[in-house]
Amino acid sequence: MRATIIHAPGDIRLEDVPDPVIAHPTDAIIRLSATCVCGSDLWNYRGVNEIAKPFAIGHEYAGVIEEVGSEVTSLRPGQFVVGSFIASDNTCDICRAGYQSGCEHMRPVRGAQAEYLRVPLADGTLVATPEPPDPDLVPDLLAASDVLGTGWFGATAAEVGPGKTVAVVGDGAVGLLAILAAKELGAERIIAMSRHESRTALAHAFGATDVVAERGPDGVAAIKELTGGLGAHSVIEAVGTDESMTQAIDSTRAGGHVGFLGVAHGVEISGDKLFRRLVHLHGGPAPVRRFLPHLIELILDRKINPGKVFDLTLPLSEVAQGYAAMDSRQAVKTLLEP
Repeated sequence: MRATIIHAPGDIRLEDVPDPVIAHPTDAIIRLSATCVCGSDLWNYRGVNEIAKPFAIGHEYAGVIEEVGSEVTSLRPGQFVVGSFIASDNTCDICRAGYQSGCEHMRPVRGAQAEYLRVPLADGTLVATPEPPDPDLVPDLLAASDVLGTGWFGATAAEVGPGKTVAVVGDGAVGLLAILAAKELGAERIIAMSRHESRTALAHAFGATDVVAERGPDGVAAIKELTGGLGAHSVIEAVGTDESMTQAIDSTRAGGHVGFLGVAHGVEISGDKLFRRLVHLHGGPAPVRRFLPHLIELILDRKINPGKVFDLTLPLSEVAQGYAAMDSRQAVKTLLEP
């Protein structure tokens, strides 16, 4: 099969590799219908993360089961499935509490920018659709595999709900879908922090009521001005830098909630500031599996359309161009068709 291998910063190659096989009786093999490039993949592409040796990259996926291991009981070949970027048994104490990304037996799912994928702990990780989905829904279902589920977690972690004002720091795919989640969860006012016209338009389409283009202290001041000097009830941080986390905390009113989603790079939170700000912090790797059944139902009922974040669709053979487009911000998110 063909799979995407990253060799060094900026060096993405589609290569012939052995087909995946059942390695454990709890595995499943999926023929991918669609995959994509994630904003977090760009940390590797840009050289922020060290690449000690070439490895298969990609962790968002949707497709059809080809084969299951002997201990898989809830799935069968031919089913269309969506899964999380973290494999979980979905039965341990942590999973039952709704934090499958912290599963006692968790395993990362890697190598999804390919034609086929092996998914560990298939029974606990994959969710099958009742019937094969209409082709136009595949991008929406793919979004549920990570960026929609992650944005949804950010909204729940930030305690978004009816009557609340929400600010979203970051206008990548996760931030944009956090806006969609906030809208679905009943937020009264949603402030998108964005300065890019195409992304701002998508933010409005997903439910943003206001846009703040400023960054840093000016951005915080703009949020305060929109909220009577208090700050937002709920703030979702979807970048992962020290600046974005500081902006999120400073934009939150006393007693408010910050849901942080960005993979942290260089983030340092002052204990004194945290003590004085009186805010709740909750976040980390999203337990996407918790939300998948509900999100899939919303998508199949055509109540939400998260696939709009894919503004560039390419064949898998052009995966390198997909990375370059996202790196240069010419695309929000690249969908790849194997």
